[in-house]
Amino acid sequence: MTVRDLSGYRVVAVHAHPDDEAITTAGALADLSARGADVLVVTCTLGEEGEVIGEPYQHLVVDEADQLGGFRIQELRRSLDAIGARGQFLGGAGRFRDSGMAGSPASRNPRAFVNSGDVAVEKLAAIFEAEKPHLVITYGPDGGYGHPDHIRAHEITHAAAERVDVPRIMWAVRLAEETAALMPAEAPEGWRLPEDGELDGVESSDIRVELDDAAYSAKVEAMRAHATQLWIADGRTTDVNPHAALAAGPVVYYALSNLIIQPIQRVEHYQLGAGLPLHDATSLLAGIER
Repeated sequence: MTVRDLSGYRVVAVHAHPDDEAITTAGALADLSARGADVLVVTCTLGEEGEVIGEPYQHLVVDEADQLGGFRIQELRRSLDAIGARGQFLGGAGRFRDSGMAGSPASRNPRAFVNSGDVAVEKLAAIFEAEKPHLVITYGPDGGYGHPDHIRAHEITHAAAERVDVPRIMWAVRLAEETAALMPAEAPEGWRLPEDGELDGVESSDIRVELDDAAYSAKVEAMRAHATQLWIADGRTTDVNPHAALAAGPVVYYALSNLIIQPIQRVEHYQLGAGLPLHDATSLLAGIER
């Protein structure tokens, strides 16, 4: 039985798109929630510019029906249910639009998140003021892998924290060495292994969060909820993606629409982004000390 030792603690995770909360932080957030912490995930866009895995909903993409963002709201809701977290869109659902990858024409849209200016900072600061979090989680200055919306999420998180008393900000990262060590010998049919240096990763972290079976299962289910964006290689199909893939290895594997296989790791890593120095680098509990 999980010890509910974090009752009264409040955690806010700031993410750019639906599915980011699942890929990068779902294990730790699920563990924090199970231990009694109140976890809020703030999502900054609907992820309108995403691609779609599987044929049934291919025409929702931006160049056709442009309905993907609305569809992804339900995926995010299922993911948050698996994590045990509350959810809120920054400024309300659809207030800021997915900016696309670097150089995308989507970035020229006045409503694109990269053009959100001080408005986004004010709205996030208002959330911090209302929530009074002990810990805020987001990405590092490079957004994890360079996506403009991830970088913008980092920027507004730190700017909002300067206006409101936030004790500590942690950045979600993964260790390149660990990711490489978990790669299977071969990828499922139609998928491929990553080339050297193709995946994001850092050399070190301040906190290593080992996921128990419950937290790991919650992370896999949270990722599975985003079926338009993530293909889980566990032999199962969904109404969104009627095709099965299976990968053999020490963990469960997944791919984005680029079909590069990646491990769903049983550990999550975090770096101290701002705030009080850490006294204990073994648990995120160190990041939410009163």
